[in-house]
Amino acid sequence: MSGTKPKPDGLDSPIVPKILKYAGRAHVRVYRLTGGRIGGKWRIGAGWKKPVPTLLLDHVGRKSGRAFTTPLLYLVDGPDVVVVASQGGLPTNPQWYGNLMASPETRVQIRSEKRAVRARTANPDERTAVWPRLVELYADFDNYQAWTDREIPVVILEPR
Repeated sequence: MSGTKPKPDGLDSPIVPKILKYAGRAHVRVYRLTGGRIGGKWRIGAGWKKPVPTLLLDHVGRKSGRAFTTPLLYLVDGPDVVVVASQGGLPTNPQWYGNLMASPETRVQIRSEKRAVRARTANPDERTAVWPRLVELYADFDNYQAWTDREIPVVILEPR
């Protein structure tokens, strides 16, 4: 994949991951305290006009062994939940993606419901099939893909 759209200035700044980290921590706290009533919809970027549902994904650091929770946009696909390792179109995959691939047995929280899931990367046919629905859900996913040379992974969270 080759990025074709110019990235917004500053996207590759070293401050961006720090901002995402601290904003994510605050998001997780509020989401948990309110059972997703606050923080259950993403209203930034393409989500401003069309809010997108968010979940909390638990994962274990593949190096540290520490427990982490990351808020993510999601799509329900039958019994599965689908998330995207976009990281805003940055050049590398988010840490949560590597953590999930190392320890795929995990949990998600959708509103106040907690689910046990097993994570796997969508195969090329699955990714092709679900990508238009993901872009319909959140149009910025197409921008993110255009800004990076990596193929953004789509992750399927299957119930276990």
